[in-house]
Formats: sequence, structure tokens, C-alpha cells
Amino acid sequence: MSRPLILWFRQDLRLHDNPALQAALTDASRIIPIYIHDDTTAWVAGAASRWWLHHSLTALADKLKQLGSRLIIRDGQSTEVLQQLINETGADTVYCNRVYEPAGLKRDKQLRRQLNENGITFSVYQGNLLREPDTVRNLSGQPYKVFTPFYKCYLREGWDNHVYPAPKQLPGVATRIKSKKIADLDLLPTIGWDSGFNDHWQPGEAGAWKRLSRFLRNDLADYHQARDVPSQQGTSRLSPHLHFGEISVRAILGELDRQDRRRQGTSFIRELIWRDFAYSVLFHFPHTTDKPFDQRFNHVKWKTSKKLLQAWQQGRTGYPLVDAGMRELWQTGYMHNRVRMIVASFLTKNGMVHWKKGAEWFWDTLVDADLAANSMNWQWVAGCGVDAAPYFRIFNPVTQSQKFDKNGLYIRRWVPELAKLPNKYIHEPWKAPEEVQQQAECIIGKDYPEPIIDLKATREAALEIYKKQITGK
Repeated sequence: MSRPLILWFRQDLRLHDNPALQAALTDASRIIPIYIHDDTTAWVAGAASRWWLHHSLTALADKLKQLGSRLIIRDGQSTEVLQQLINETGADTVYCNRVYEPAGLKRDKQLRRQLNENGITFSVYQGNLLREPDTVRNLSGQPYKVFTPFYKCYLREGWDNHVYPAPKQLPGVATRIKSKKIADLDLLPTIGWDSGFNDHWQPGEAGAWKRLSRFLRNDLADYHQARDVPSQQGTSRLSPHLHFGEISVRAILGELDRQDRRRQGTSFIRELIWRDFAYSVLFHFPHTTDKPFDQRFNHVKWKTSKKLLQAWQQGRTGYPLVDAGMRELWQTGYMHNRVRMIVASFLTKNGMVHWKKGAEWFWDTLVDADLAANSMNWQWVAGCGVDAAPYFRIFNPVTQSQKFDKNGLYIRRWVPELAKLPNKYIHEPWKAPEEVQQQAECIIGKDYPEPIIDLKATREAALEIYKKQITGK
């Protein structure tokens, strides 16, 4: 009898278009699917991500069971757990799909060496991006640092469009192989702050396909314009499904092709390639999770205002659009993309709080917290990353609110104490006369905070700091 093969699930919690799974089915008659919860690595998943992971693993385990297999759940240091399972089962092969976080790449390199020395095959497949980061370089052989030429390279050179079907049946797993219960991983919060998540999300592969189907049916045609309006469901909201690998980018593009809608989806495809760009940046410049890409920003003297940071986290800054975004984040584990840029600019530029403080909060509270995207996007807003917004670009939350939430629909939903204010004052409630505040049952300074900082003064101060410390003038 042939020796079993270990199929190691990581950020690929799906059966459809899973290259490692497809290879395993081709090469082995006995397959042991395993998920290892490893809290010993850097950037351990935040609370919102852990909530998602619990439900995503549950969905995967249920699907494997339906097909005749079983998901083995274990926790601990990944290398040690794999070696223990190899010793238990006599497996001589480990298959998985590649991850790109610096700690994961380092671990996989060491693991390959260790397993190969013991005669164990360790095969890694590309299942989470359109292209491997190391295959996308400019004419000088250097990684791209600006998105537009990176994007044009993708359009010019293309990518592998092949999509693997999901299996209809899987081989069984011996009962003697022990597994923890998913609940044993303690991924769910002990305090019910996540109570609203279920109203907004369905983690798992089936949920990912439902989300894609809804987006293509209802929102793709208007995506280019609607994606900037936070009160509308204009974006795909596929980011958490993509992060956990419940659906592949190739499968999404394959569905666009199947419906003959690739041309209609040009703006959406650009955002999917932006995701690949983030992983390319992380792959080539791994230090950007903690340090600025632009080294001139090493000298910026950031402020340590606990009061401002806490008000920002709680959605109590006195700026309605900022507060609406932060409350949406807390209640749903998600924030509209344009609002993410606005709240990040408010914290790092008006507030001069280090971008890492914001990145850490997003990491803990976003269900789609992704190290590549989170790091690059925060540095982009702060002005210190690749292809970054210039230091003098500071989003004004009032004018942004007036432009993209004209009637205050988004604000009224997430900051209900402002709901009765007329449109004239919804973006700047502190300007409302006392009589209007009383009629709206919202007294500024009592029912809703006054602005915690002055936008004009802090903008001017930030520009002076940036100009002096970055340009040296």
C-alpha cells in the first residue's frame, strides 16, 4: 500500500481551484487534510480574523465530510506538528499552496530543508495570486515600485487562466488519526462584541460564491462609480473570502469570462491586480510591515496622543464620516474602502499618529485583515510607501463626506445620534444652531462630541513637519 500524502490547508480554505488539492488527488490514493493553528508566528491573527477563521474552518470541515474525508485540526508550531503527523502516519509527502508573509516564507524554506533531509517531499503550489511575485519585474530586472507599470505588465503578459474543478469525492481518513475540535482552538471571542457579524457575513467557500454571484448580478455594472459611495453596496466585499482563500482570483476572473463580462469588469479587475501588487511589495520588501519603505520617514516625529487614538478607535472624533467608518468597522468587521483612506489620513496626517498604530487596529478589527494589503495601504496613505500618496495629500473628512455621502445616508446609519440633523449640518454638526440641535435631539458636546482637533490647524502643522523632516527644507 502506498504511503499517505499530507494536504496542508493554510490560506486556501476551499476545494474549488485548489492546485495543491488537485496535485494530491493526482499523485496519491490516501490524503490526510490538516489545518494547523500556529500562534507562534509573527502577526498572529487578530480577533475579527479569528472569528472568521472559526467559521471558515467549520465550513471546510463540513464539506470535506460530505465528500468522504475529514479535516484534521491541530495546534502548535507548524514544523513540529507536521513532523509528528508524519511519524504517526508514515506519510512521505506534504503538499500545500504558497503563502507570502515573511515569517511563512522563512518557515517554508526551513521546513523544505528539514523534510528533504528526512526523505520527505515538500511541494508548494501557486494558488492564491494571479502570478508569483518573483515573476513580475521591470526591464531592469527590478521589482515594480509603482502600480501603473505593474498593472500594464499584467495586461501585457497575462497569467495562467486555468481553473481546477472541485472534486466530487475524496478518500477517507483513518479514524486512528486524532484531531482537535475547531472549538478547542478558542477562536471565538469570550465577550459578544461580534454579535453583528453574522448579519453581514457568511464565511466559507459557499459564502464566497454567493457573494461573487450577488456582486456580478447587482453591482458590477456600476462598480466604477458606486465603489466610492459608502452608503451603497457598490463594492464586491470579497476581500475576506480572498484573504482566507475561500475563492481564488483565477476563479473570479473565470466567472467573469463565463458570463462574458470581463470588459465590463475592467475597474474591478484592476483592484484584483492591486491585490497582487500588495503581495509583490510584501515579497520584495518584507520590512514594510514594520518600517517605512521611504526611509526619510524614519525621522518623522510622530505624536503619542492616547486621547486622540482612543477617540478614533471608538468613533468619537467629532467628525461624522470618520466616526461612521470606525463604528462600521467595530460592528461589522469591515469598512468601506474610501472611508478607510479617509480615517487613515485623519489619524496619520491630521493627528500625526504613527501609521503602525492604525495598521495594528485594523489588523485586530478587520475580518479581511491581510498583512500585504494592510501594510501597503497604510503606508500609501501616510505617504511613506511605494507608489504613495504625496505627503501633502491630506483627505479632508468634511469635503469627502459632502462629496461621497451628500445626503448623509452612511453617517445616519452608523452615527444614529446625528440621524435627525438636516443635510445642511450632517457633515459639520458643530455648526448647527442650538435650536436645530434641540430639534434633532443631539446636543453637540453632550450627545455627540465636538471635533477633537482642528482640521485646518493640524493640516498646516502636519505639512510643516513633513516638509521639514522629509524634504529637509
